[in-house]
Amino acid sequence: MLSKPLPDTDFRVSVPIQVRMSDLDPFVHVNNGVQCHYFDFGRSFYLEKVLQDQVDWKTLDLVLVHIELDFAAPVEFHDQLVCETKIVEIGHKSLKMIQQLRETRTNTVKTTCYSVLAGFDRQTHQSIPIQEEYKRRIREFEGM
Repeated sequence: MLSKPLPDTDFRVSVPIQVRMSDLDPFVHVNNGVQCHYFDFGRSFYLEKVLQDQVDWKTLDLVLVHIELDFAAPVEFHDQLVCETKIVEIGHKSLKMIQQLRETRTNTVKTTCYSVLAGFDRQTHQSIPIQEEYKRRIREFEGM
């Protein structure tokens, strides 16, 4: 389990999320699995902003190795959502990330996501250290 964020976590990256009819489950809430796609989108947006390049997930030497979700309130069709993302810890071979889906009109956090990205060599399928350039850019961006 990852450490839980402080209530005053400062998210420097935020991207709007459009809820679609096909995202809804029989209870007319956004399906929990679909929310993982929202976090994927937010994760990609974050990496592109911080690394200042388009992410090609077929060649990027990072891979998602852990995800944990806390569902605080249902996400509904008319919610105006943003996905906010922050890297909170940089290790030798991994990055810890916190994200949240927040309804902007009420400022309600609907879902929080804790994830770990690891360095990964796609040729050998082996764990590798996080690139120093990634670490430098993340530290500069996040003020670490």
